[in-house]
Amino acid sequence: MNKAADPQEMIQAPSLAGPHEGYMPGFGNDFESEVLPGAMPQGMNSPQKCNYGLYGEQLSGTAFTADPPERTWCYRIRPSVKHSHRYTKIDLPYWKSAPHVDPDVASLGQYRWDPVAHDGAALTWLTGMKTMTTAGDVNTQVGMASHVYLVTESMQDAYFFSADSELLVVPQEGRLRFATELGIIDLEPQEIAIIPRGLVYRVEVLEGPARGFVCENYGQKFELPGRGPIGANCMANPRDFKAPVAAYEDREVPSTVTVKWCGQFHETKIDQSPLDVVAWHGNYAPYKYDLKTYCPVGAILFDHPDPSIFTVLTAPSGVPGTANIDFVLFRDRWMVAENTFRPPWYHKNIMSEMMGNIYGQYDAKPKGFVPGGMSLHNMMIPHGPDKNAFEGASNSNLGPEKLENTMSFMFETRFPQHLTEFAAKEAPLQDDYIDCWSDIEKKFDGTPGMK
Repeated sequence: MNKAADPQEMIQAPSLAGPHEGYMPGFGNDFESEVLPGAMPQGMNSPQKCNYGLYGEQLSGTAFTADPPERTWCYRIRPSVKHSHRYTKIDLPYWKSAPHVDPDVASLGQYRWDPVAHDGAALTWLTGMKTMTTAGDVNTQVGMASHVYLVTESMQDAYFFSADSELLVVPQEGRLRFATELGIIDLEPQEIAIIPRGLVYRVEVLEGPARGFVCENYGQKFELPGRGPIGANCMANPRDFKAPVAAYEDREVPSTVTVKWCGQFHETKIDQSPLDVVAWHGNYAPYKYDLKTYCPVGAILFDHPDPSIFTVLTAPSGVPGTANIDFVLFRDRWMVAENTFRPPWYHKNIMSEMMGNIYGQYDAKPKGFVPGGMSLHNMMIPHGPDKNAFEGASNSNLGPEKLENTMSFMFETRFPQHLTEFAAKEAPLQDDYIDCWSDIEKKFDGTPGMK
């Protein structure tokens, strides 16, 4: 792992005390942070004149009348209209948006890929984004896309924002810095970050090369799932999500801002850094989350619960109980259920499941599903353990067992996920994946009481 050159410096607000310096805890909180004392107006949002000659501006992530509205007030050196000029359409050929159905690609089936390898090319956050699947329609703001990113170089005086989506970032190797309008998020494997729709940021390499996964959410924002009878504790706790403190740049240097809008990419040239927010308050912000703080729940007597108990975040759809996206985590945990087949059972369901392996070994696929790899089981396509996993779980001594050295996740959506040409023809597809079930034996013999 190579350490990158020193990133561009932002002037940051004073750090908070404690183990998470530079961040504010809580999910969906109304935060406030200022770099300079008195930069934040008190008692009102839009004073006639802001301190320090700043401009007041609101960033809205929902309609004004949403309940509750999600918005953040920013007090910045220039209004963002100064960070936007004439736009020129550009092409990022590997970043695709739904609807994207390639007539020469079959998405029906069970698929698995080895890690997408670094080939020595110099890649930034934008040029290194490679779409694996798309679902729904970016124009009507439903569905998602799943991507793999390969990043070797920092963005230099270059910035990006998506008008289409929020991004859920899942690193697998390397360390990245997201320098955003609202502050700095440093991200490494076993953490995730959410970058909201419309927020401008620059991605820098702290240690590279970097590889990971991205879920691009076209629909309603991610939120914590309802816990029902589980109650107030376990799963992902709000206090473990961290929003950045304010940070800004006052740099006058030729810069490029790239915008993703309705599946197309455009760039505009400006004369300064757009990361110039000196103070902000609101509940529409980026955040990070340490996956090691996720507390699983499960059966403590018999049977294997539905994988929905492992949901970290959910993006609702218009259908109650059926998500536009669920982000599900399978991490180390104890297995204690009696007289129970403990791995995930064989099944097919209405949701389409794109899985990724962060590190270690997944219990239902002990071979072939390697760190950095992905698999896809589309809606109503059967899947489940391979023969070795089935035989091992069917015949093992069912004492308490701790699953260790494992962390995999799932981007699950109600929509069918369509493979891109890259996923079908360039990514390292395991052509023999379907054969992992070929040697499953018929055991039925009709004898009463036979097990």
